[in-house]
Amino acid sequence: MESFLKWFFYWCEAQILRFPWMIVLLTLALTGLSLTYSIKHLSIDTNTSDMLSPDLPFQKNRKRIDTAFPLDSGSLILVVDALTPEETSQAAIKLADILKQQGDRFEAVFIPTENDFFRQQALLYLDQDDLDDLAKKLTDAQPFIGHLAQNYHLGGLFEIIGKALNEHEQDLPMDMNPLLLAVDNALASQLAGNKHYLSWQNLLADNKLNTDSNRSIVIAKPKLHFDNILAAEGAQTAARAAAQTVMKANTTVRVRITGEVALEHEELESVGLNAIWSSLASLLLVCLALWTGLRSIKLMLITLLILILGLVLTAGFAAISVGHLNIISIAFACLYIGLGVDYAIHVCLHYREARVLGMVNAEAIGFSLRDVSFSLFLCALTTLFGFVAFIPTDYAGVSELGIISGGGMIIGLVISLVTLPAFLRLFPIKDPKPIRSRLVPSWMNTFPFKYSKPIKIVSVLLGLLSCFILTKLTFDSNPINMRDPKSESVSTIRELLASKTDSPFSLTGLASSLDEAKQKAAKFEKLSSVHDVITLSSFVAEDQEAKLFTLEDLNLVLGGQLQNFSSVLDETDRKQALLTFNAELKKAISENTPNAPMATLQQLQQRVDAFLAKAESQPNDNYVQLEKNILGLLPFTLDRLRTSLTATEYGLEDIPDYIKLHWVSKDNLYKILITPEKDQNQLENLKEFVKQVQSIDDTVSGLPVADQASGDAVVKAFIEAFSGSFVGIVVLLLIMFRSIKKTLLVVLPLLLAAALTGATNVLLDNPFNFANIIALPLLLGMGVDSGIHVLQRHMSESCSDHDLLQSSTARGVVFSALTTLCSFTSLAFTSHKGTSSMGLLLTIGISLTLLCALIVLPAFSKGMAETKNSRI
Repeated sequence: MESFLKWFFYWCEAQILRFPWMIVLLTLALTGLSLTYSIKHLSIDTNTSDMLSPDLPFQKNRKRIDTAFPLDSGSLILVVDALTPEETSQAAIKLADILKQQGDRFEAVFIPTENDFFRQQALLYLDQDDLDDLAKKLTDAQPFIGHLAQNYHLGGLFEIIGKALNEHEQDLPMDMNPLLLAVDNALASQLAGNKHYLSWQNLLADNKLNTDSNRSIVIAKPKLHFDNILAAEGAQTAARAAAQTVMKANTTVRVRITGEVALEHEELESVGLNAIWSSLASLLLVCLALWTGLRSIKLMLITLLILILGLVLTAGFAAISVGHLNIISIAFACLYIGLGVDYAIHVCLHYREARVLGMVNAEAIGFSLRDVSFSLFLCALTTLFGFVAFIPTDYAGVSELGIISGGGMIIGLVISLVTLPAFLRLFPIKDPKPIRSRLVPSWMNTFPFKYSKPIKIVSVLLGLLSCFILTKLTFDSNPINMRDPKSESVSTIRELLASKTDSPFSLTGLASSLDEAKQKAAKFEKLSSVHDVITLSSFVAEDQEAKLFTLEDLNLVLGGQLQNFSSVLDETDRKQALLTFNAELKKAISENTPNAPMATLQQLQQRVDAFLAKAESQPNDNYVQLEKNILGLLPFTLDRLRTSLTATEYGLEDIPDYIKLHWVSKDNLYKILITPEKDQNQLENLKEFVKQVQSIDDTVSGLPVADQASGDAVVKAFIEAFSGSFVGIVVLLLIMFRSIKKTLLVVLPLLLAAALTGATNVLLDNPFNFANIIALPLLLGMGVDSGIHVLQRHMSESCSDHDLLQSSTARGVVFSALTTLCSFTSLAFTSHKGTSSMGLLLTIGISLTLLCALIVLPAFSKGMAETKNSRI
């Protein structure tokens, strides 16, 4: 076979020297056709769920649940925060209304805790004791509510407070201190220049009127376009614009966007932005490395041109063979740059070496092709074997990467051995000077041979130590850890993951009946990692009859007053009201009133004095703003209270369809929502939650299950692929070399480099993840290529031990690795954690691969040049 290949390469050499223009023009024409076809037919599939086989169990479970409840999957989570529950609810409602108007961007928009049904039945969900406490508090506040209903202005509030403070004949039914402190806080905030509304819901209803916190969640189901790189661009842009509108209307409101879709969108934006700057930096560094290695502007430009032509042709091959790129296979460009430039550098360096020796241009081209063709063919073939091994795996993303990159290696080989020499024939370099590096001391040239025995011993010891450290190697299956921790979506979802009620990492199960759902829920509730389990029956309040009796009594006390309450502030003399209130405070303090703590009264009176003094030097709208800050939210709270007092008895059949559609599918499957008890930012908590829930029902799905199962599938796919690649490469080397010793000389340094790379990543706490694991095929290809080049040169007739590291081959290996390092090292400094971890892994792996190829391999192959014809 080797003789046939040599004959074929001789024939190619003759055609290249005879028809260079034809070859160049044909290549440019094919490149143009490839570019045109790629633009028209090579699409982008950014749907990450398509990157793993749909036949995997977790994929089937996920699809089953997504089909039953499509609104639960692929959604944006908009987190609304404000200083008060009322402002939170108002902002969330306004945000949802804006998004609902954009039907071209969103399929559905809803607030899980905010709808007409929950507003009406809110108080029925309270425990009877909590409801009784609330009823008593509202009954005690009836005089205040009644007075404000008739006198809805700042003076009306201060008047009733003043009377209460200076009433000595009877005990007050309500505690005045919370109200006084709330008024004091409003004054203090305005004095500090801050906008802060007084929360009447906190004062009157203890956060029991549906909204139970200062955070609300809005769910928006976007229309995704997976044929675009940014599939959610339209929806994300609309959501951001809506959020800005809401936040401008009330500067104390904060709206953040997260969720699976937002995380993926921001990740692509982050990677894209980083890619622009890292690509520019990489281009400059690659050009510098090529010039340093080739010492010729013409050779550098030809090499870059060959690299670009190969990339375009590979893109055309991808369009024909696969038809689309996914988030993983798009990395074919990185792999091609790292491996394709290797072929061009070796051809150029051998050509340059020949020209330095005095050969004419045609003779130098023939020399370079004869010297490197077989090595490059063997490198391409072994790398192709490595990529082909990825094709049968369940990881479709890597499988398609294997197809495209495998084809790219063949294209890179052909274009480097055919088109590159044709360019050299047409544009030869003239009078190149020998390259003498002053940075490398002369003793380095003989170091691997002079100290071969110590190098062998150290290599074996490092290999054994690395194997021990590799037992701690891990795979981080949480994609959140790969993303920019400073991005809005990541920081927000981490906050939600610590929550027991709003965690996006809840799990979902299905049941064929409500009874089955209840039975499963009862089992899930016993698990230590589970906080709560919700089914459709959870929305039917318990003990409704007794609670409705309490609400009827409360309605008799407050109903009429709530009905008559106006939402428009009456126009009064606000300054005079505050002056009168200040006098009442001074009176209460002087008479040592028992109706409020003296410290509170003194602090509030001093605050009123300060406010009056400041207001004197500023426009009167200070008093208008104060009235809004104190009373602005009262109508909203009382409206919620009025609605909640109209609660009625209901059953499952009375739950509205807009709630049922989230809990019962069209096929009558019942959803079971399982929320975690512990912080899901901690990997051990996440694994415990999934493991415990799956021990009861292994068909549950959710982001934690998908991430862990995806990680397991990816690890399994790479183990299978690399095992197949390794066996295939070893067999191929045995066939081509017909020597066990030569095969081991290529393979063992590669294994040592792999072990050292893995161990170093463990020590640097850089675990494998969905991003950096893509770098492994590149490291495998480079390791095999470097070993083959060095061994072939060492075994050649013209190379002795002393000459090996001074040869153009060693220089080619060094600068090929250096060029690849320049291409990817900048990734280590990006803000995207996944990309930076890949850059770090490549930097470590390429450096160690280079070290093993130029130090360890020569040490073990010492003296083989004199026995090159031996066979085992």
